[in-house]
Amino acid sequence: MNLVVDIGNSSLKVAIFDKKLMTSKFIYTNQSLNIFSDLFKNNVIDNCLISNVSTIDKNILDFLKINSNLFSINESINLPFINLYKTKNTLGHDRIALVSAAAIDFPDQNILIIDTGTCITYDFKNSENEYLGGGISPGIQMRFKSLNSQTSKLPLSTINLDYKLIGDDTNSSINSGVVHGVISEINGIINQYQERFKNIKIILTGGDSNFLLKKIKNTIFADQNFLLKGLNYLLEDNIK
Repeated sequence: MNLVVDIGNSSLKVAIFDKKLMTSKFIYTNQSLNIFSDLFKNNVIDNCLISNVSTIDKNILDFLKINSNLFSINESINLPFINLYKTKNTLGHDRIALVSAAAIDFPDQNILIIDTGTCITYDFKNSENEYLGGGISPGIQMRFKSLNSQTSKLPLSTINLDYKLIGDDTNSSINSGVVHGVISEINGIINQYQERFKNIKIILTGGDSNFLLKKIKNTIFADQNFLLKGLNYLLEDNIK
């Protein structure tokens, strides 16, 4: 069995795969050695791969090294795509995993992956299976937090599902600006890619993807587990 670990900026995601089949998935708000000791106690785990865009507890890392065949995402790892990113050593593990999933599932297609998490990332892989790069912008929650922390009077707001275009108080005005701003940004960037490249498949993933899915005009393939699948593809490929 394979264990993949995604250490993000706001959550810890772990998933267990039997070859390419995801058998279980867990999401945590913090790191704990007990999480992993329980996973290994209840499952026969042979191999592990970590994606880390934050920090990992050293005790957890030592535990995984002792109890599994641990792989890391680094410059020597085999990738299922041609990486044309200029600063490869700065490319986030999460983005590498997302492009890996796109390369395995859609090797001959132009793919734009939009990950709507703490940050919104845009990653483009062309039909030649070449990764060209993309973009990074603040996610929805980061925009709410920045309006609160970077001003003296604006409150910390959260998503209101009944948000409207014309806010009639401060909270609804913040919701209007943030939510409509994100939707307009995503639609605008998709349009620019579609003008430059033909027959693009759009993949939407990440924590806010369910909220945004029906609000984006373009045809979207949504998969909240796309990053975890990409990590497992990487693990399977490097085990071989």
